[in-house]
Amino acid sequence: MECVFGLVGKGFALIVADSSAVHSILVHKSNEDKVMVLDSHKLLGASGEGGDRVQFTEYIQKNVHLYQFRNGIPLTTAAAANFTRGELATALRKNPYFVNILLAGYDKDIGPSLYYIDYIATLHKIDKGAFGYGSYFCLSMMDRHYHTGMTVEEAVDLADKCIKEIRSRLVVAPPNFVIKIVDKDGAKEYAWRETVNM
Repeated sequence: MECVFGLVGKGFALIVADSSAVHSILVHKSNEDKVMVLDSHKLLGASGEGGDRVQFTEYIQKNVHLYQFRNGIPLTTAAAANFTRGELATALRKNPYFVNILLAGYDKDIGPSLYYIDYIATLHKIDKGAFGYGSYFCLSMMDRHYHTGMTVEEAVDLADKCIKEIRSRLVVAPPNFVIKIVDKDGAKEYAWRETVNM
């Protein structure tokens, strides 16, 4: 019952993900961080099959670092999103990854941005989005409460409303969530919302 959602506010982007590692009817752990820091100003929130998710996100992270090492400049958020989409599209015809991604970043000249990339390599720039079973509730909550120019406090409050809705409405709801934010000062972990310590 995975869930990843995110939004763009005034001068920042936020990604929230559940932290459950499950297989079939078993919960292996409930503190898995599914929001990867790609570089100093990019976050990648992923959902999907555990092995595919970890392998593909690490592959993207290492290639983003390699590009910066070779060229001396980091990829923009749009360039990182297009690279990720290209790698998913290439893999789709060979050995597909079942991974859905929200990629958030902050670029000095552009500001914050959020990209939606699904497992069949669809890429869209969005202001708010979600993946997983929790998306049924998150998207409706965001449609009602999201507005452009949200402050960090408003965005975290909306994230908390989404988490509360997921916990109260899903039959098998993930207990813990991680919230990360990227802004002009870089990507950072903002908070954990926990009901189970494991």
